[in-house]
Amino acid sequence: MNKQSEHFLFGNETEIEDLGGGLKRQMLGYNHELMAVKVWFDKGAEGYVHKHRHSQVTYVEEGEFHFNVGGVVKILKPGDSCLIPPNVEHGAVSPTGGILIDTFSPAREDFVE
Repeated sequence: MNKQSEHFLFGNETEIEDLGGGLKRQMLGYNHELMAVKVWFDKGAEGYVHKHRHSQVTYVEEGEFHFNVGGVVKILKPGDSCLIPPNVEHGAVSPTGGILIDTFSPAREDFVE
């Protein structure tokens, strides 16, 4: 990936992408080594179980999430976070609706193509 975000991104000027299924995504900054993304979940929305080659840390900004990481399910609330190692299946459901901040290393090339 040869792309990189601007050095400064402003929330009210940065595109929010509707992913469907009650999910929206906004890029917070990235280069080939690192990426941060804000993800909105509508009430009851699900980030389906999947896996990828990237290390991921997710921080719960708002709402409640039932997170499945490697078959272990935990309830995460604001201020909580989880580490998802490369190639580990994971997903989340938000019964309340909420906001996550996802970070990836290396960056998710598929998010900017």
